[in-house]
Amino acid sequence: MKKITFLAFTTLLLFACKSNKENNKTAAALDEYLTGQSTYYRFNGNILVAENGKIVFQKSYGYADFDTRRALNDSSVFELASVSKQFTATAILLLKDKGKLKLTDSLRQYFPELPYPGISIYQMLTHTSGLPDYEEAMNQKWDHSKIAFNNDMIAFLAKEKLPVLFAPGTKWMYSNTAYAILASLTEKVSGQSFPEFMAQNIFQPLQMNHTRIYNTRRSVKDTIANYAYGFVYNDSLKKHLLPDSLADLKFVIYLDGIQGDGVVNSTTADLLKWDRAVKDHTLLSEATQKEMLKEQAMVDTAKRSHYGFGVFMEKTDLGYVISHSGGWPGYTTFLARNVDKDQTYIVLSNNSSPSPAISTALQHILNGRPVVMPYQHKEITMDSAALQQFAGKYKATSEISIERSGNKLFRVSPNGYKIELKPESPTKLFYTDGSDRQIEFEIDANKNISKTWLINYGVKTAFEKIK
Repeated sequence: MKKITFLAFTTLLLFACKSNKENNKTAAALDEYLTGQSTYYRFNGNILVAENGKIVFQKSYGYADFDTRRALNDSSVFELASVSKQFTATAILLLKDKGKLKLTDSLRQYFPELPYPGISIYQMLTHTSGLPDYEEAMNQKWDHSKIAFNNDMIAFLAKEKLPVLFAPGTKWMYSNTAYAILASLTEKVSGQSFPEFMAQNIFQPLQMNHTRIYNTRRSVKDTIANYAYGFVYNDSLKKHLLPDSLADLKFVIYLDGIQGDGVVNSTTADLLKWDRAVKDHTLLSEATQKEMLKEQAMVDTAKRSHYGFGVFMEKTDLGYVISHSGGWPGYTTFLARNVDKDQTYIVLSNNSSPSPAISTALQHILNGRPVVMPYQHKEITMDSAALQQFAGKYKATSEISIERSGNKLFRVSPNGYKIELKPESPTKLFYTDGSDRQIEFEIDANKNISKTWLINYGVKTAFEKIK
């Protein structure tokens, strides 16, 4: 009996040692990748990776404030931008569970002044409402010397009577307008302000102690301790600047009061608490939580992606992933969970680094898939004839075009936007826009291209030359 017990203990100990060694190796690879992104591609932000709800990697890279050089740490608070939409959706679903509203209720039942009949709460949750884009319209017609709040936005839509973009329920189109109105609907039904309702019904019950609805320092003279200010990089000045100072980003000031489509502010640790609550239907009934995470609307047939209530879902080669990204000048955010493997990925950047692409690389690393680590690119000289072999059209899930102009190559988008590609070897080109992207070719014995890969932030995807 003692021998069996000792053998079992030894086996368990060896397994634990092997597991710890593998975890350390994975953590080192994650850190190597992110350090490279920080060194070569200016990644700035906070990372948290968890498996089965337990943190396997958490680290900060860079500054919370580029002007003062105040460093980020694990408790730094970020604007989540559109990652906020799942919180707004949950507010509506909590009211549904309490019998305060139905998803079949119409928009005009709550806002009769809006000229949009036939739109339901369900359609607003799933981006199938066809509501016009308030941001584009207010950029054109709103008094930019005034900060707009939700009631201003609703009054603006009522006055301008902007037409719907399509008949409600007939197609999918992402709508910030819908989610901003859902926040106002939450207030009307609950009798509380949106920040009060969210704090009392979501953040406090989940002990998300560093999370709040925050309209930043611009519209509300309020500050958050340990706040990660969003900066954008200026290529000509070679420095990070607050978007407030840039003329083409002034909307961060006059649209600052809008809630619901964004403005949840949080930390990586609090978002892990949120992720666990969604997985375990802590706040919502099990049936309602399942509806939130159900494939309610088709988004992209090629990518097999759908939208639920405030979240995307997609079948990837690594598993079934529920996620949402967020973007606002100075911020890009991403929260994802691989449902099949119960892996959580949180990437919060306060200098507009490409959080979704970085998250994809982290997913590959955690699952033992190869990733091309970031490195410094150096251009080599190739004559126009050698460059010409790369020109043509290529296709994976979408088409890209490579065109030669003299001794230069360009990746040309369908809208005509060009990015120069430079050779770093006879079979590899790199993008010159500051992104971590390369195109790699395999040349056969007849000097023809036999295989092609796009390397997007370390993840290689094969595509073919079609002409």
